[in-house]
Amino acid sequence: MPRQQRGVNSSGVHVRPAPNRGPAAAAANRIAILAAARELFRREGYRIPFSAISRAAGVAQAVMYRHFPTKLDVALAVFEENLAELEALAASTEPGAFWQVWDRLVEMTIESSAFVEIAVEARLQLPDYPGSARLEALLADSLGRAQVDGLAPAELTAHDVLLTERMVYGVVASALAGADSRESVDRALGLVGWVASRPSRGPGGR
Repeated sequence: MPRQQRGVNSSGVHVRPAPNRGPAAAAANRIAILAAARELFRREGYRIPFSAISRAAGVAQAVMYRHFPTKLDVALAVFEENLAELEALAASTEPGAFWQVWDRLVEMTIESSAFVEIAVEARLQLPDYPGSARLEALLADSLGRAQVDGLAPAELTAHDVLLTERMVYGVVASALAGADSRESVDRALGLVGWVASRPSRGPGGR
């Protein structure tokens, strides 16, 4: 029987070894796990096997469990990073902050439909998780300032914005393999009144 090569599994697929980095490298392990999870969620969605994350990160399963006991735990850590980015954008005093937040939220949804899937899973399994409320709050805050500046419709609510973002998710999730999600999303958003009425010039305009 031919000897199996190091770094190659029985199927002939190259795999990254899972070295024991030791307790001193706990922070590095966590970073590697989150980076691998973010990439897998982006490519394949939330429904990937939990074990796939540890393999992609190059860490032992036991190391994975020490940092994140469940897939939802690692998913929420990725979600928290996205939330922190959106909160920083929403905190800006720039007049166009709301539209910057909206643009980034759409980009996140296009980049990884798992962004919405994680929020839904969190609501189902962790009713007290505040992530969805934080997302709505940061939208409401930046939207309110945009409305005062005349940069967004006065009747628009943060809930309306989140409903539109779910529409974006639907377009992305139902896209055929190889299709240009960005183009489809732009066409769909062009049918939404509050997005279509976005200021084309000045702060927040394209």
